[in-house]
Amino acid sequence: MAATSEFFPGRKRSRGVMMSPIEVVPCAEQDLPRLFGLAKGDFAAFPGWSDRRVLEALGRDAVFVARERDQPAGYVALRPEEGGVMVIEQIYVAPGHERRGVGHMLLSYAEGYAIAQHARTLRIVVEDDNRPARDFYRRSGFVPVDVEVFERVLPTAG
Repeated sequence: MAATSEFFPGRKRSRGVMMSPIEVVPCAEQDLPRLFGLAKGDFAAFPGWSDRRVLEALGRDAVFVARERDQPAGYVALRPEEGGVMVIEQIYVAPGHERRGVGHMLLSYAEGYAIAQHARTLRIVVEDDNRPARDFYRRSGFVPVDVEVFERVLPTAG
C-alpha cells in the first residue's frame, strides 16, 4: 500500500525546482540498515540515544518508509499497546527532506494505519525541551497528556 504525498502529487515546481513525488511504503528488510544509519548519524550524540532500542524498534515495529526517487526520505515505526493505543516509537525525516511535508505525510500514514488496526488513540513521547517537535504535534492535533506524552484521539474506522 503506497501513498503519494498530498503535498507533491506527481511532480511539482517549488521555488523553480522540480520535485519528485514522495510515497510511503512498508519497510523492506534491506531498508533497515540504511534507516538505522541515517537516524544514528543524526541522533547518536544526543542524550537518550540507544542503538539497541532503535534497532529493536526497527526490527519489531510496523515500519513505513517515505521514499523519494527510491531513496529514504524518512520513516515511522509504530507498535500497539493495550487499551487501543498505537504508539509512534520513532518518526524520522532524513536530512535534505525537512520542511517538504515528509513529517506530515508519515504522521498521516501512521494515523491511517492506527485506524485500520482499530486503535483509539495515537501516542508519541516528545522530550520536554524539543519545542519544534512539540509544536509540530500540537499543530497536528495531538494534545499533551503528561510531561512528555502527546496523544491524538482517532476517529473510528467504519
